[in-house]
Amino acid sequence: MEPTIVYPARLVRTMDPANPTAEAVAVRGDRIRAVGSTRELLGYPGAVLDERYAEAVLVPGFVEAHSHAGSGNVWANTYVGLVDRIAPDGRRWPGCRSIEDVLARLSEAEAELGDPETPLLAWGLDPIYFTGERLSASDLDRVSATRPVHITHTSGHVCTVNSAALQACGIDARTTVSGVAKDAYGVPTGELQEFVAMALVAPLTEGTGLMNINAAALQAFAQDGVNTGTTTLTDLGSRILMEDAGVELYRSTVDDGFPARLNVFHFGVGVGKVSLSLAEAAKRLVRLRALSTEKLRFGNVKLMLDGSIQGFTARLLEPGYYGDQPNGIWAVSPEEFHEAFETFHKAGVLVHVHCNGDQTTQLFLETLEAILTAHPRPDHRHTCTHSQMSTAAQYRRMAALGACANIFANHIWAWGDQHMDITVGPDRAARMNATATALRHGVPISFHSDTPVTPLGPLHTVKHAVTRLTVSGRVMGEHERISAQQALEAVTLGGAYMLKMDHEVGSLEAGKFADMAVLALDPLEVPAEEIGNIHVLGTVVGGRHHASNVQAGVKAGAR
Repeated sequence: MEPTIVYPARLVRTMDPANPTAEAVAVRGDRIRAVGSTRELLGYPGAVLDERYAEAVLVPGFVEAHSHAGSGNVWANTYVGLVDRIAPDGRRWPGCRSIEDVLARLSEAEAELGDPETPLLAWGLDPIYFTGERLSASDLDRVSATRPVHITHTSGHVCTVNSAALQACGIDARTTVSGVAKDAYGVPTGELQEFVAMALVAPLTEGTGLMNINAAALQAFAQDGVNTGTTTLTDLGSRILMEDAGVELYRSTVDDGFPARLNVFHFGVGVGKVSLSLAEAAKRLVRLRALSTEKLRFGNVKLMLDGSIQGFTARLLEPGYYGDQPNGIWAVSPEEFHEAFETFHKAGVLVHVHCNGDQTTQLFLETLEAILTAHPRPDHRHTCTHSQMSTAAQYRRMAALGACANIFANHIWAWGDQHMDITVGPDRAARMNATATALRHGVPISFHSDTPVTPLGPLHTVKHAVTRLTVSGRVMGEHERISAQQALEAVTLGGAYMLKMDHEVGSLEAGKFADMAVLALDPLEVPAEEIGNIHVLGTVVGGRHHASNVQAGVKAGAR
């Protein structure tokens, strides 16, 4: 008989309203057998005591419904972001506080490269943090005038390259591709906005970076999950599922010993050319479901509509951007979006749609209503992901249409000051990532990191949603604050619900997978400002134990 292992803890928070706290969790195999007092659980047949978590706090493993497996790959390149970041291997990378810091780090990395033709690749930049002129090709020419230099911005929607890279990829004043930024004389500045323009320099980054994965990247991604208490991860936007070799990469890597569950979404439209027609892709996703396992899920799709707010490429309704900048860039036309959404919906596929601006949320809602009218489908759980500028009226409509919102609360900290002062102004910024409004109108919500755009770390995300503090200490929309309990529900059951996994993960209940985050402190018993600093000791995934490799006291996100 398989033993029932009883794990007592200092406290067990279950996210189950029928049994919100307990003394212990009983696990048999990969499932929870029961939750309750240590005494009653030891009364189960075959029960044995394991006190390894006696001084820890156990909560449901966090569920990240918008992240990217390529985040495990970006660390092979040079990090030049503003904030301190912790790599999956536990190494802390100090942030670059100025353009000069960025150039100095790039110069150090360039000196270490041997082959003079090897491109220098970096990531994490965001020029909005720095006053004055935006980083340009001429700035990067100071690093190297001969070696191609390529920096992916932290949003993943923009990159900046040097003159050697422009020349190598044939980009000059005659290039008419949308998103190729040019100066007053029509000369490319080196900044390439959105995926069509960035595709012009894709040969420089082949096999590396956010949009590329391998087995090592997947393992690093999963370790990042262990380090942050995240037991269910999402690769929201894979470009390799339409090829058998790509599917096999996931299947051969995400095995029984893989330290997380992984839900892989096909990148349907909005990121450049696709290999199959929409109808063919939908049929393939349905077939791929048969290859899903308890650790690995296929059969869902992501659609991209616009860019980033801090990059001024998101699509906004009136009154638009604070400084009257031109509106952003559609990743696909409304007609193409409708066709894609309808095709995947009719096939029974779960659809998550990237919507940063409120104009894109509006298009998402109008398209969803038209599709549901023509093709009713109960319990679809289609999701507006990011949902940063969604208004109260749009949330009311989301609730009426049965849609979910995966809200980007990390933006409040990462770019809150910039949103208030530069992108949308104080009034609209106070209404961004409007979690309280969404809950008030009955919209199912979750939060996400979009890692590597912001660091994976659900406890940090909870802190941002509860406090709505910016880096400068301002509160960005006090009336959109929510309680720590509500925020914890969002990063557990909330994420599970919009992945259609809430019957398996998201709370500690009998019959669900034994997926837990092992914490040093109780998130509901520390000051809200300190929730993100709680040390994660590790995770339990399907009854297996996985240790964090980040030491207590090591913090990410500092400036």
